[in-house]
Amino acid sequence: MWHRLTTWYHKWNDELLDVLADPTRVQTITDPRRRKFAQQLADLSAIERMQIREFSLKYKGPTLWKSIAKLSVFFSVCGLGFLLFKPNLNPWMLLAIANLLGWSMIVSLLGVWFNYRQIKSSRSRMVAKIVVGMVLGALFGAGLDSLIFGQPLFERMLSIGPLVLKVALVCALAFVVMVGLVASWRNQAYEMMNAQLELEAEREKNARQQSETQLRILRAQIEPHFLFNTLGAVQQLAEQGAPRAAELTRNLIVFLRSSMSEIRSERVSLQDEFRMIEAYLKVMQVRMAHRLTFELDLSEDLKQIEVPSMMLLTLAENAIKHGLEPSIAGGKIEIRASREGSDVILEVKDNGVGLSDNPGNGLGLQNVRDRLHLMFGERSSFEIAENIEAGVCAEIRLQDIAEPKVK
Repeated sequence: MWHRLTTWYHKWNDELLDVLADPTRVQTITDPRRRKFAQQLADLSAIERMQIREFSLKYKGPTLWKSIAKLSVFFSVCGLGFLLFKPNLNPWMLLAIANLLGWSMIVSLLGVWFNYRQIKSSRSRMVAKIVVGMVLGALFGAGLDSLIFGQPLFERMLSIGPLVLKVALVCALAFVVMVGLVASWRNQAYEMMNAQLELEAEREKNARQQSETQLRILRAQIEPHFLFNTLGAVQQLAEQGAPRAAELTRNLIVFLRSSMSEIRSERVSLQDEFRMIEAYLKVMQVRMAHRLTFELDLSEDLKQIEVPSMMLLTLAENAIKHGLEPSIAGGKIEIRASREGSDVILEVKDNGVGLSDNPGNGLGLQNVRDRLHLMFGERSSFEIAENIEAGVCAEIRLQDIAEPKVK
């Protein structure tokens, strides 16, 4: 029996925590009574749900029972303290009254603490309930007093009734003031938190819009840079009367048709990026002939990872322009994508002439840095270094990149 009860309690508690975290989970509850209660939680504001959930997680399991035990001991000590002034009072009665009053106060304060929004909208009704409750409680206490002292109820009510009512009204007034102060303070905290969340949401929206604008500007800088360089190669061959000009033009047209959608996208999959790079390198092979060879390596599990469009293409173009073209013998470009734990490593290597006096400068490389930061923030890094044998290695590390879900 006890095991069934605790199992039911833990299941119900976890159920409510799920609803507080995600209000749509209320639809998964089948029991009508539990679903009705959960719906009341789901109807609260996001801030109220967050506050209740944090409290529930903090005072959960053994922590809750320890807190209840400590408060019960405190109330009992306070009740028994009256024996110092009235030794003839019944200690068991004092314990009962002290715990009853103490826990009534705790429950009332918790109600105010988490229902401050409702109290704000129904203050007059709340005050009336408190006053009526205090008066009825005082009358009930007078009835208990008559039983303790063995006097007729009516006579006892006449003798202590006025005093009981005065005390009840004073206590009710004090409680109303306390509830009002707590509710007012909680509402002010709510409004401040709500304003802060709205401000953060607005900042996030503005930052996202700014990032999108910057990405469009960066792409606009890259596109003509890339296209003009490639068309310049066509012009150069045509002016030399080289027969390969026609072949280069055909490959360029194929490349532009296959890659135009990727050029206009903010982000593309590695599969599409590698496809575009392969088309570009084939175009450049017509121009450079045996002076350019390349190797692409993209594993199957990384094909759907998204990166800023034309990012690796920019690095490949940079390797040809600054690494292989200045070399009489040309060289080889290797482009690889691999995984180290949860990180994705992207490498563009060449065995050309190596770094210049000012490595890492220039429009293309700066665009790579900026676009990586806009898309991945602090989870990305970009480094350029000399290869041990010859040339340059550009390495991009993307941290904590989960495998994309198969659609």
